[in-house]
Amino acid sequence: MPPKVGVYVCHCGINIAHTVAVQDVARAAAGLPDVAVARDYIYVCSDPGQQSIQDDIKELGLNRVVVASCSPRMHELTFRRVIQEAGLNPYYLQIANIREQCSWVHSERGSATEKAKEVVAAAVSRARLLEPLEEREVQVTRAALVVGGGIAGLQAALDIADAGYIAYVVEKESTVGGKVAQLGLTFPTLDDAGTLLGEISERVEQHPNIEVFTNSELVDAEGFIGNFQVKVHRHPRHSDKGAHSDNAEDLAPAESVLELGVGTVIVATGFDVFDASLKPEFGYSVYDNVITALEFEQLSSPSGPTGGEIKIDGRTPEDVVFIHCVGSRDRNLGNPYCSRICCMYTAKQAHIVREKLPEARITVFYIDVRAFGKGFEEFYDQVREERVRYRRGNPSEIYRRGDRLVVRAEDTLLGKPIEVEADLVVLAAGIVPREDAGQVAGPLKLSRSEDGFFMELHPKLRPVDTTTDGVYLAGCCQGPKDITDTIAQAKAAASSALIPLSLGRVRVESVTCAIDPLLCSGCGLCAEACVYGALALDGRTGLMTANQVVCKGCGACATACPSGAIVVKHFTPDQILAEVEAAI
Repeated sequence: MPPKVGVYVCHCGINIAHTVAVQDVARAAAGLPDVAVARDYIYVCSDPGQQSIQDDIKELGLNRVVVASCSPRMHELTFRRVIQEAGLNPYYLQIANIREQCSWVHSERGSATEKAKEVVAAAVSRARLLEPLEEREVQVTRAALVVGGGIAGLQAALDIADAGYIAYVVEKESTVGGKVAQLGLTFPTLDDAGTLLGEISERVEQHPNIEVFTNSELVDAEGFIGNFQVKVHRHPRHSDKGAHSDNAEDLAPAESVLELGVGTVIVATGFDVFDASLKPEFGYSVYDNVITALEFEQLSSPSGPTGGEIKIDGRTPEDVVFIHCVGSRDRNLGNPYCSRICCMYTAKQAHIVREKLPEARITVFYIDVRAFGKGFEEFYDQVREERVRYRRGNPSEIYRRGDRLVVRAEDTLLGKPIEVEADLVVLAAGIVPREDAGQVAGPLKLSRSEDGFFMELHPKLRPVDTTTDGVYLAGCCQGPKDITDTIAQAKAAASSALIPLSLGRVRVESVTCAIDPLLCSGCGLCAEACVYGALALDGRTGLMTANQVVCKGCGACATACPSGAIVVKHFTPDQILAEVEAAI
């Protein structure tokens, strides 16, 4: 059947129409080969806009559709559904991005319009060669794996278990709780962190749908969304429900590897605290009275070494100095990002010092105070009213003078150097990616952003998804955040992971690679290029094979193949060359 193309050019309100002469683009499209109709509409993605496409398919017999609008990330799935409901194969659709590629990057109307015409012409040329693809579904194993037993992992496991599905929690340490287990009070409400964690841990321990494996690590993962096969290395000590006790029955007699089948995976591996010794100018690990904020939590805790009294070498400090941004917002260390929690936990700790040491002199050195959360600004104001002196400045060094410390800094408001004596210096060490993050990233094929944290699929539209379908992120493994945001993201990840579990089946990508056995030499270069592990050598035939469920159609294998044996469906050489020729 010869192609019969319909072209629909979107105004996108004024997003496109402000810079592009949309009606001129539609008129130009009407004269292209095999175009049966070309229309413009203020919002093609609206219900009336979608209906006009479906009406034209039925009344004019269209068998290809080109939508000239925004990025395909926004509405490609929407328009696939639209044409499928009208009886067309959903892959007979081509999106021409004239918003991000034309109107948003050009200010001159004439050039933006001409470029939009060329982009549409290229899309029509490719659309004429599109072929139908079959949509496929696979069954789902109705269980989830949660990697990490901190507060994010525990909350995610509870949500999954409460929905009626099995949740396996794998924790590397001997107990669950993560960094929250090391805290005293939480900001800004000053709730007890132990009570908060205890409530969640108790629910986890008693839940019939949750199994916790402590002293365990994820070592391998194969498969795809709905059908992951994972291997968990269990070190001898505790087993599943013994996460909170040392009873004899909880002891695992020997190392073992546990194999689990799960449908989805949530990664909640947490973070490391910045190693303050990498800032030698502050004397951490040289002076006993220079400590990190996490060490201060232990020092001020009733269960700590001093019973909650703030003492260093048996002495009560009279001058306490806090330093912000140690290991954060520091390009020299490769950590240009803000750790988000340091401003507020410093305010909390300054408040604790004031409560325990009413006569102490408290100084906080800061670059900027970022009190962004609910109740944060109010808490910060309260702490300042408690005679806590905030000085805007970046300390350059700490040295000893007699039996006291001296913090040398520049007061950036006064524009002059200053020195402040101290008996105790607390470094607000920031959040950094876990040192062993690569051990999780490898088996699950996770991408990492420039800062080293696990990368989400889209920062706005898919903030808990990853490039591996069925694997989701929760908590500080994705980036710095406080307890509130960690819990919120854990619940979001659990909700996303529950969708395939509750449906019992998932659709898998139809745009995948195809290997021509007559051209394949079995060299294996394509397998090396594939980050998803979709390609493998058939030991019997000596040729490469592709797992069509695991393949994401990225095309890396096709570019790596020296014999041209691999073609990516929906992006064949003929289709791409037709698009390029029309554009030039």
